[in-house]
Amino acid sequence: MRRMSSAMLSLAASLMLGALPAWAYTGEKLAKQAKIGIAQARAIALKAYPGRITDEELEWEKGGSGLRYSFDIKHGSTTQEVGVDARTGKVLENKKEGRHPD
Repeated sequence: MRRMSSAMLSLAASLMLGALPAWAYTGEKLAKQAKIGIAQARAIALKAYPGRITDEELEWEKGGSGLRYSFDIKHGSTTQEVGVDARTGKVLENKKEGRHPD
């Protein structure tokens, strides 16, 4: 079995990581106050609006418990904003992203 060069291993790792969502997200410091994790919130959001997550954050916002995950999900040429309560998992928002996103 041949050994891979370190350059090839580095390239392979870069390609694999590029296919995964970002490890950190905006508002990650608030995660200790959430009852559901980011992975579960992603699954809930994608069930509400299937597509590709292009942005995600955990923030304080009115509605629900006040702590919510907010996802921008792209499907075709449409971007939808889906908000998931970080304490209950309830979908709080599921609307087309406006011309001037947050």
